[in-house]
Amino acid sequence: MKVILDSEEEKGSPSINKVMSANKDLLRSDVIVINDGPMHATNQPTLIFGNRGAAQARLTVYGAKVPLHSGHYGNYSPNPAQRLATLLASMRGDDGSVTIPGYYDRVKLTAADRKIMAAVPDDEAAIQKRLGISNPDKVGNNYQEAMQYPSLNVRGMASAAVDDKVATIVPDMAVAELDLRTTPESDANYLTKLVETHIQKQGYHLVTGEPTDDDRARFDRLASFSYQSKGGNAAATPMDPPVGKWAYQSMTEAFGAIPAPVRIRMMGGTVPTAEIVDALKVPFVIVPLVNADNNQHAANENMRMGNYIDGVRTLYSIVTSPL
Repeated sequence: MKVILDSEEEKGSPSINKVMSANKDLLRSDVIVINDGPMHATNQPTLIFGNRGAAQARLTVYGAKVPLHSGHYGNYSPNPAQRLATLLASMRGDDGSVTIPGYYDRVKLTAADRKIMAAVPDDEAAIQKRLGISNPDKVGNNYQEAMQYPSLNVRGMASAAVDDKVATIVPDMAVAELDLRTTPESDANYLTKLVETHIQKQGYHLVTGEPTDDDRARFDRLASFSYQSKGGNAAATPMDPPVGKWAYQSMTEAFGAIPAPVRIRMMGGTVPTAEIVDALKVPFVIVPLVNADNNQHAANENMRMGNYIDGVRTLYSIVTSPL
C-alpha cells in the first residue's frame, strides 16, 4: 500500500502528474483509491466512478480609455458593464442551460447510464430546500444527470465600485471570472474554443492585453478572453469491472448490505484522478469519506466526527479485502 498526499489539490494539482510519472517504479500498484469528495447526502457508504475537470478563464469587456462622468457621457459612451452582462446572458438561457452551440453535444448518456443515476437515492426536494432555491437549472432530468454535463459558471464579476466607493461614472472596463467544469468527452480546449468563438460571433474583436488606439478606432466592441489555468482533467471508469466489484464488496463487508452502498457515475467536483491514472495506467475508484454538508469551500467548513470513525472502518475494510 502506498499513500499519496496532494498538498496542491486546491490550486489544480499542477505537480502531481510530474511526480507520479517520475516515480512510476516506486508507485507501481494494482488499483488507485481516491479518498476525496463528499459522500452522498444520505451519508451512506459511497463509491464514485468519475469526476468532472475544471478550467478557468477571464473575460474582459472594454469601454472608453478611462472612467467617465455619467452625466457628461451617459447615453454617449458605451457601458462595458452593461455589455458584459448582455454577453454573459447570451451564453445561458433563462432555464440555466448553456446556449453556446456544441457545448453539450459530446455527452451521450445511454439508457443504462440513466438507470444507474436514477438508482442514486437523491431527495431533490431536500436538496433544493438546503440550497434555498425553488427550481434547479434545467440541465439533465435530475441532479445526477446535471453532473454529467460540462458547466459554464460565472464565479465573479467586477466593474467600477459599489457601496461606499461607488461613483457616478461610466466604467472603462468590466471583468468576469469563469470556471468551466469539463467532462471526459468535453475537455478544456474544446470548451474554451467554443466560448471564444461565441464571443466573436457576438461582434467582439478579441485583443491580448489592453486595446491599442488603433484597436479602439477600428472596432466597436473590444474584449479579451484568456484561458487562465487548468484545475485538473475529468476522469471516468466503468462501474462493473473487477475494481468496482471489489470496492462494492469491501464497503458491504464494512457496513452491511442494507442499505446498499451508493454508486455514483460521476461527481460534479474536481480531484486529480486523471493526473494520477494517466501516469500509472491502473484502474481507480473514488471512495469519499466526508459528510456532504461539510460546507466545502465556504465558511465553517467541517467534518462530522461520525464520518471520521466511519472513514477508519472504510479504509480498514479496503486494505484487508483481497483484490
